[in-house]
Amino acid sequence: MFESHSQIICTVFGVHIYFYGVILAFAIITGTLIADYFGTRFYNLKKETIIDLSPYLIVFGIIGARLYYCLLNHDFYLRFPTEILAIRHGGISIHGAILGGLVGLIIFAKRHKLSIPKLCDVTSIGLILAQSIGRWGNFFNSEAFGTPTNLPWKLFIAEQYRPIPYTNFEYFHPTFLYESILDLLIFFILLLLAKNNKFKKDGNIALIYLILYSIIRIFVEHFRIDSVLYVQGIPIAIIVSASIILLSLVILILRNLLKRVQ
Repeated sequence: MFESHSQIICTVFGVHIYFYGVILAFAIITGTLIADYFGTRFYNLKKETIIDLSPYLIVFGIIGARLYYCLLNHDFYLRFPTEILAIRHGGISIHGAILGGLVGLIIFAKRHKLSIPKLCDVTSIGLILAQSIGRWGNFFNSEAFGTPTNLPWKLFIAEQYRPIPYTNFEYFHPTFLYESILDLLIFFILLLLAKNNKFKKDGNIALIYLILYSIIRIFVEHFRIDSVLYVQGIPIAIIVSASIILLSLVILILRNLLKRVQ
């Protein structure tokens, strides 16, 4: 059984230090360093290229992640606009982070005349590891959990964090754990593919990342009870993920068919 006892690590000079923020920072730093290492080792990038890229990814990624989340929860943020900047309380979207990060990556690539597909491949490796680590922030924030369950690995959620229809339930699916483990599995798959010179055409790794992560997101979303936007009864996250899978598969197949023709 899992149980989160506090969102706050400590208080320094009256300022609360939150687990969520510390874990997010650790995830970003770890993902950046790993991506920089593999970019140098397997993609012939100059050392610290990804480290130089990281401010673009972080700034645009966080902006995209927060704006996307706020748009999905616009009713709440229209009533409490000051909460838009309160990222320490949680509330970011991976789809928004990917879109925002891609904008930052394109700007960086254009300025430094680097291959956009190659940078996408390298950052995908670091990103999925960062996602695996970052999901533990949801654990300490008591958010993004699943439906009620009595499985041995159940997650205890304090009453104040339970949605209204589930206030009488104590234990829920630890969806953060499911995604964290599966993200880590994708990380190792991408590493193996990155070492395969036959497969390693610039852009392939990024497309595989999008496909595999979207499959995981669809799986995890079936357990989630905090989806806020639906289309015909289907969570928007599932629709977006399914669209990403389809588009990525089409691009992956077409570009590799063209390679064979050439």
